[in-house]
Amino acid sequence: MDKEKRIRELVDALNDASGRYYNGLEESISNFEWDAMFDELTALEEETGIILPDSPTQNAGYEETSGNKEAHEFPALSLAKTKKIGDLKEFAGERDIYLSYKLDGLTLVLTYDGGRLQKILTRGNGQIGSNITYLKNVIIGIPETIEEKGHLVVRGEAIISYTDFEIINDTIDDEDERYANPRNLASGTLALDDKEKVKSRHVNFIAFTLVHLDRPMQSFGERMAYLKLLGFNVVEHELTNAARIEESVEKFTRKVENGEMDFPVDGLVITYDDTDYAATGSVTGHHATRAGLAYKWQDVVAESELLYIEWSCAIATISPVAVFEPVNLEGTKVERASLCNISEIERLGVGGKGTRIEVIKSNKIIPKIIGVKEKVGELTIPDKCPACNAPTRIKISDKSGTKTLHCTNPDCPAKDIKKFTRFVSKQGLDIDGLSIQTIVRFVNLGYIKTLPDFYKLDRFYEEIAGLDGFGEKSVENLAAAIERSKNADPVNLIFSLCIPKIGKDAAKRIVNALGFKGFTDKTGDRLALENIDKIGPERASSIAEYFANPKRKSEFDELLSLLTIKDEGPKDTSGGELAGLTFVITGDVNVYKNRDEFKAYVESKGGSVTGSVSKKTDYLVNNDVESTSSKNMKAKELNIPIISEIEFIERFDKERSL
Repeated sequence: MDKEKRIRELVDALNDASGRYYNGLEESISNFEWDAMFDELTALEEETGIILPDSPTQNAGYEETSGNKEAHEFPALSLAKTKKIGDLKEFAGERDIYLSYKLDGLTLVLTYDGGRLQKILTRGNGQIGSNITYLKNVIIGIPETIEEKGHLVVRGEAIISYTDFEIINDTIDDEDERYANPRNLASGTLALDDKEKVKSRHVNFIAFTLVHLDRPMQSFGERMAYLKLLGFNVVEHELTNAARIEESVEKFTRKVENGEMDFPVDGLVITYDDTDYAATGSVTGHHATRAGLAYKWQDVVAESELLYIEWSCAIATISPVAVFEPVNLEGTKVERASLCNISEIERLGVGGKGTRIEVIKSNKIIPKIIGVKEKVGELTIPDKCPACNAPTRIKISDKSGTKTLHCTNPDCPAKDIKKFTRFVSKQGLDIDGLSIQTIVRFVNLGYIKTLPDFYKLDRFYEEIAGLDGFGEKSVENLAAAIERSKNADPVNLIFSLCIPKIGKDAAKRIVNALGFKGFTDKTGDRLALENIDKIGPERASSIAEYFANPKRKSEFDELLSLLTIKDEGPKDTSGGELAGLTFVITGDVNVYKNRDEFKAYVESKGGSVTGSVSKKTDYLVNNDVESTSSKNMKAKELNIPIISEIEFIERFDKERSL
């Protein structure tokens, strides 16, 4: 083997994979494969002494292709890695160390001066990152103001939970826009220019180290406690030492294996409590020798035999899931793993029934097929959609070359997944226990084709009880949730129908103006609808067009026969105390339960709440009156009063102020 040529191959493959990760593109190799290739490259470099300038062993990250670039004040170097407990003990020596989770997302660096957030940089290549300060208001856990008035630099991870990842991925129409895992989704999300889309994806910032503070604070533990005091969410951490490290690692690992962590982690990190000592280490390659040591779990590989591929249609894409002979992996039974798309099947070389496969639990959570030991026969790609039996077609992406399978039926019920999800959501009919994954499954099994079918699931309760992941108790809970939802709020019902341009606010205005029966009588009366405050011609036309569709009208009428609607008739709020006043509410609220309750109060008194400041705004409510946020700046520019929540209550909510 030409070792120099192999080094070049490994460097190119690893750099390509890193580039895809840091720029939010589809992954070319799994974490398992990346680690194996990195270890092979490290060994070859040590053996031959050949280290290429662009080797990932010498670089901390990868330069993003988007965003304005800016140099880091303190280089964001990566940590050396190990899979051996003995290395952790050796690193600790006689000193106290902290063990914490290695969060699997995108590293961000936050800088504060005078108590205010100045900038947010991505890690980039460790020396230069992208400035994404414009996203400060849409990333959860980044305070705009803090009590510390000096110069403060904090580093942490932007992550998306497994729960949000599954919901977001399953509702992305275009297969090219879907993501391989939460880390990939977080990276891709922070490369978006659309702040509202970023906000909708629930990106969380969790701090893992205080990089700089003007005054002395030598203990890592004290620094983390101080960050928490300032309002940051901090990574879980525990004080330990070489004698107890094995026990601590086992405890942290067990939480991941037991499914107690909804946020993705890909290992653990140990750090010296003495931060002055930690700073005295030298820099080797792309990491500081005393900054910390990352512990990567040894992936446990199990062999199994493929039983069949289950094809499931959601939105329009038909995705494959491998079902295999059950294996025990790290304390749990595993018998299913997503294969993502046809390209992944071809890359792995998956065959038909009896194919011997290798399976791991990626990050100890997600079952993943990493290889084929023995291919048996050929896999048959279905020519019929599992949800509607219409012909399928293979689509090859112009962007990535990825092959995906699609249903050709424009009326396939699987294309209504978004509508079904909104229908059962808390803001809709609130049918607890119906996750998007369960809905997709029920659609593909033929249980759900229309909205009223949710109220006919009792026909399939016996079958559902026998499904993997269900049981009699699950069915009992589902039946109870469906029964509760039959007493429906009219606003929620209108919202749940997914009428274009009709959100919760518009639904509320319609019900207040007409009552629910009035609405059902006037669904085709554009003029009556558009005369409702802030409904207008576009929304009125959207409602009329929706109900002009015979299929939708028939569904709606059937729903009315199945539900009990709490109709209180029209509500006259024209003479309310806040009639004619328009408010914008921003930031956290302290007295009202949440902004929805605050908004509901304003509207009950005849006022209106909008999302942006304009000349029509009468008051901006913000508990941080002196904030330099865009809304505050706009309000000052237009001479619009900025009041706190307490000031609002004193002026406009006398009962609450008593």
